[in-house]
Amino acid sequence: MLVEREQGLQASAYERTDQRKGHGNGFKNKMLQTRFGLLNLEVPKARDCAFYPSCLEKGLRSERALGLAVAEMYVKGVSTRRVKNITQKLCGLDISSTQVSRLTQELDEELEKFRNRDLGHIVYLYLDARYEKVREGGCVRDVAVLSAVGVNKEGYREILGISCSLSEAEPHWRKFLENLLSRGLKGVKLITSDDHAGLKAARQAVMPSVPWQRCLFHLAQNAGHYAPRQETKREIAQSLRNVYQAPDEGEAKARLRSAVEKYAKTAPRLSTWLEESYAEGLTFFKYPSNHWKKIRTNNPAERLNQEIKRRTRVARLFPNSDSCLRLVTAVVAEIHEEWVSGRKYMEMKEI
Repeated sequence: MLVEREQGLQASAYERTDQRKGHGNGFKNKMLQTRFGLLNLEVPKARDCAFYPSCLEKGLRSERALGLAVAEMYVKGVSTRRVKNITQKLCGLDISSTQVSRLTQELDEELEKFRNRDLGHIVYLYLDARYEKVREGGCVRDVAVLSAVGVNKEGYREILGISCSLSEAEPHWRKFLENLLSRGLKGVKLITSDDHAGLKAARQAVMPSVPWQRCLFHLAQNAGHYAPRQETKREIAQSLRNVYQAPDEGEAKARLRSAVEKYAKTAPRLSTWLEESYAEGLTFFKYPSNHWKKIRTNNPAERLNQEIKRRTRVARLFPNSDSCLRLVTAVVAEIHEEWVSGRKYMEMKEI
């Protein structure tokens, strides 16, 4: 480092020369973590000359590379305890969970680009949410992770948006949907989701003209709550299955009326609920028959939530909402790349 400073100054210590570009300015202590252990260095300084030892620049780049490796381990689902053990054995580093979280912030710029990228023509839109535990204001609370999955006009799935919100209340869903539209979302022919009050209100306010398909899987679960006896649940499930497996919409509505009449006396609450709610699950009949199985449930969004859960259960509790959003975005960005570069989710010739 001393030799390099002399080369930068173009003069040795105490040397008087017209070529001199500055002067030595003492030393600065620096602790450098290396694979050989902790080094206590005295770094030469210079005045009136832009000088910094190249060996430390190299060390800094290696440190950044290590930081990105740690961040990548975290994103892949490796616990902070395991990250600490790995870095201790490889590099002699003791990295706390707070340091791991700080290192992962280097991913933020790329993740922000993914969350705010331009969208295009999306035919089918699936909306859902799950909850993660986050420490906020000194207490632990559940934060809603809102997600949007779409099928584009070529038939490939895309992850359109991800957001961490305080809840699934209407204002949060409305802001989420407005963000999708501001990024260029267009051409949506059907929205599939569960019947959550906040989502329903936001959908009607932001995208009122788009037809809605209520997830049949959740409808079937809800129907089970109206069964008068435990042993009738299987019979009710089969009756509802007969409705949505009808060859066309007309036959499905006829089977629904038959089910309503069938349970009018034995299960009146179920009969009333079927008459009021089940038609919301039959919107899919208006679309090409080869799409029915993939648009009548919210499976794409549910499958995404399962993958997010598989990664986030390692963390269990996030120190803040930014940390939660960072990890979830990194996970869904990987899944998005697999989807758009993999095989088609459905053929779109008939739509």
